Amino acid sequence: MGKDAVTAEFADADVVVVGAGAAGLSLAHHLCAPGGRTPLSVVLVDAPSGRLSPPRRTWCFWEPEPGPFDAALTSSWSRLRVRTADGGTVVARLERLRYKMLRSDDFEAVVDRRLSGAPGVRRATATVSSIRDLPGGGAEVRVREGVGERVLVRGRYIFDSRPLQVLPPARTTLLQHFSGWFVRTEQPVFDPAVPDLMDFRTSQPEQGLSFGYVLPLDPHTALVEYTEFSPAPLTSDGYRRALDRYSREVLGLGVFEVTAREQGVIPMTDGRFPRRTGRSVYRIGTAGGATRPSTGYTFAAIQRQSRAVAARLRSGMPLRVPPAHGLRARTLDAVMLRALDTGRIDGPDFFGRLFRGVPAERLLTFLDGGLRWYEELLIGARTPVAPMLRTVLELPFVPRRPPRPLPPPPARPKESS
Repeated sequence: MGKDAVTAEFADADVVVVGAGAAGLSLAHHLCAPGGRTPLSVVLVDAPSGRLSPPRRTWCFWEPEPGPFDAALTSSWSRLRVRTADGGTVVARLERLRYKMLRSDDFEAVVDRRLSGAPGVRRATATVSSIRDLPGGGAEVRVREGVGERVLVRGRYIFDSRPLQVLPPARTTLLQHFSGWFVRTEQPVFDPAVPDLMDFRTSQPEQGLSFGYVLPLDPHTALVEYTEFSPAPLTSDGYRRALDRYSREVLGLGVFEVTAREQGVIPMTDGRFPRRTGRSVYRIGTAGGATRPSTGYTFAAIQRQSRAVAARLRSGMPLRVPPAHGLRARTLDAVMLRALDTGRIDGPDFFGRLFRGVPAERLLTFLDGGLRWYEELLIGARTPVAPMLRTVLELPFVPRRPPRPLPPPPARPKESS
């Protein structure tokens, strides 16, 4: 498998995957798994280095042991902690699930190893300008060349994971935006056995909520993040101030060194993301609705969707791209987002109630959309019932607002300081 320059034009392929972030790499990985009745030719189109290239990221998710990417994990935990705004602490022990941390470079290395040994897999580096259905079936990927375009590759199916420039119309749209530091402290201040999933001892914004997030790797090392659910991102200086206050005043880290940084923006919206944009063109990843609107978690949903798509294609069955999240889960998320956006519920209190009142594994399964309807009703009883019911009743009458542009992707942070 070679990684070809944009000047190399390919012949037809069964599957073309555009974009080599979490969704594109995951689909390519599952398409090239050992076995399968129908061998597939696959072309993976990477963006060139620069503004369009996905930044290095840390993905977290929960799943039973063992998992397919365990060898590449940075760490995993069987306990989680939530710190409430009043200083209370909820520590949850996971019996069946594990909370897992995977860095994008390590995940890409796993995928590269599989793709390098798979026949019929090719890679290209190109800035894709358009994707079009073909009259006789299939579709083509086109790239800019001078003042015009040319065809890079044609495929029976094309899966587009490129980030959207404009979000779909929605009744509620918030952004989960965050900035994180990998820190090395002078004193041993972290408990590597217990990450802080949500720490609400942060200053709260006027609209939405904020929390700290700490993934400890050893007594001296952790990823420390400041996260907001709110309408707009902060400035770089705003994130720096928030992280500095959280690290020094709330966590009391003392003297520390920042060894790496990451930053991102994730849409949290009840807008409808179409999974199909042409006869042979499909969207995957966040662009295809894989992000859970109530939490921003995406990686586990991408794996479920990618496995399902790959299984059908590799078995020769007609293609169907399932929704990453079911209708009931999306409806519950729409209610929660609306209640939070209108200020009817207090975000830190809302999540604190859930983690205090619901067993951790049941709550995590709920957040993955894996519970039965009556189990979800029992969880709903742990929330502020009156404001949630008011939101349920009004939601069908709330118009969907016009599309709004996403903020530009953050510049790739420096890896050390």
